[in-house]
Amino acid sequence: MPLDRFSAQAALYARYRISYPPALYAWLLPQVAGRQRAWDCATGNGQVAAALAPFFEKIEATDLSANQLAQAPALPNVRYQVAPAEHAPFADHSFDLVTVGQAVHWFEPAAWHQEVRRVARPGATLAEWGYGLAHTGEPALDALIQHFHDETLGPYWDENRWHVIDEYARLPFPFANIQQARFPVGRHWSAAWFLDYLRTWSAVVKYGQQHAGADVVAEVAPELVRLWGTGEREVLFPVFARAGLVG
Repeated sequence: MPLDRFSAQAALYARYRISYPPALYAWLLPQVAGRQRAWDCATGNGQVAAALAPFFEKIEATDLSANQLAQAPALPNVRYQVAPAEHAPFADHSFDLVTVGQAVHWFEPAAWHQEVRRVARPGATLAEWGYGLAHTGEPALDALIQHFHDETLGPYWDENRWHVIDEYARLPFPFANIQQARFPVGRHWSAAWFLDYLRTWSAVVKYGQQHAGADVVAEVAPELVRLWGTGEREVLFPVFARAGLVG
């Protein structure tokens, strides 16, 4: 059954999740032969669909969560629909590019790849990417974030999450001419902003659901704020990507 782990925190997700760097699209777009139609699967709040919109005639963007799609920008050449990745409402051989950002670990791999092959045009490109745990460069602060992720929230992560930690190394990608790249993304955030970013994590939401709405982020907040200091601090996210020719 498809997993929806982000409807409950859709507004937080739209505000506090990172956007992807221009360098990622500069790497990806030269690998795409046609520019007529693209499908951004698991689009969430539509950030990838919006980034691709200037380069394609038509963008189809799907997600399991209507709440997430409600946060997406209205654009004349982008259509949003609620649909699972493995059963898309599109005709065969429809797309020059298929993308999925920070979500393929939730899919059923064989069914996902079968659907990509069905909707892809000859020579189409599939690109999948994600990003791992943030780092600040301050050892004590990074150790606290790691402990919160691994230990405090360990029992509340879905097993799928660990595919992100190992950068999809165990997820199959049976396509041709595979290209891989990494893009460190930096943001300057206050401690308060980072704490709200933590509240977008699926494990944080799951913790609250199992503990009468308790805010587990509040437990780590005092020590995180102390270590963070006043003002903003640079936060680095390791974005990893892979792309290949579908057919």
